[in-house]
Amino acid sequence: MSKAKTTLIHEGRISATTNALVAMSVYHNDVPQWLVQAVNSISRQTYGHFVFLIVIDGEVSKHISDILFELANRDERVFLARNTYNAGLAASMNFAIEWGLDKKFQYFFRMDADDISVNERLEKQIEYLSTHHRVSVLGTALTEINETGDKVGARVMPAFHKQILKVLPRRCSLNHPTVAFRYEIFMKGFRYDDSLMNTQDYFLWIKLAKEGVVFGNLKDRLLDFRRVNDFYKRRGLSKSLNEFRARLYAMRALKKMTLWNLLYACGVLVMRLMPAKLVKLAYKLDRKILERSDRQ
Repeated sequence: MSKAKTTLIHEGRISATTNALVAMSVYHNDVPQWLVQAVNSISRQTYGHFVFLIVIDGEVSKHISDILFELANRDERVFLARNTYNAGLAASMNFAIEWGLDKKFQYFFRMDADDISVNERLEKQIEYLSTHHRVSVLGTALTEINETGDKVGARVMPAFHKQILKVLPRRCSLNHPTVAFRYEIFMKGFRYDDSLMNTQDYFLWIKLAKEGVVFGNLKDRLLDFRRVNDFYKRRGLSKSLNEFRARLYAMRALKKMTLWNLLYACGVLVMRLMPAKLVKLAYKLDRKILERSDRQ
């Protein structure tokens, strides 16, 4: 299949003080109500010096398209682009990255169309990055919410680079929708692997860690992450195998090929293919292990 062509279909405004790009992709099966909440949560940020590029990834309903144009017309910081077909998250984010390369942005933020950013998210992450110059990729903790917005859990990641690297061969130790990058990372040529339709973030973290990029995570829960009823059923064989491949890659790249890491990778792969109830149990156990590793 040929590479998707991405076209800018609505242009907002970039001011002289704009120094951040927030990027999000939208798909045909996104829930309109959640999409509105996601976009509004970015428009309401206490930090205002950003542009918001929304990539429509393939065909979407007229309802979703109308929502996006209405929101874009309401906020001059919103730009809209469209892929000729559903190319996936990695390809959409790579377009956003490359679109911003010549615009002298300092920061690149991730956002998903079913999540909600806390109003102070951008402000707090930029504040941290402006005072911690060695950190180039910064995630945050998040609150897990259900379809109706009720809190159902939380996900707090290891805070410091050394802890993040220790955990990385066993699990993806940054919450992808919360991440802020220094744009200089992309100026060095790093990109998502657009041949992958899932686990793109995990492979990118490993590649960056191998090259000495420094990570961090804020303990603040700066994003509400939508965990729907079929969350434990959506892994599938493809994602489970890619996660297993990522763990092996991390062990080799970071020189952490240990018996414990191998057993963990194999155990997770087997568990992912089991019934949803067991996957749910494993998910909760994984949270306990992660919390304990963060305290060490």
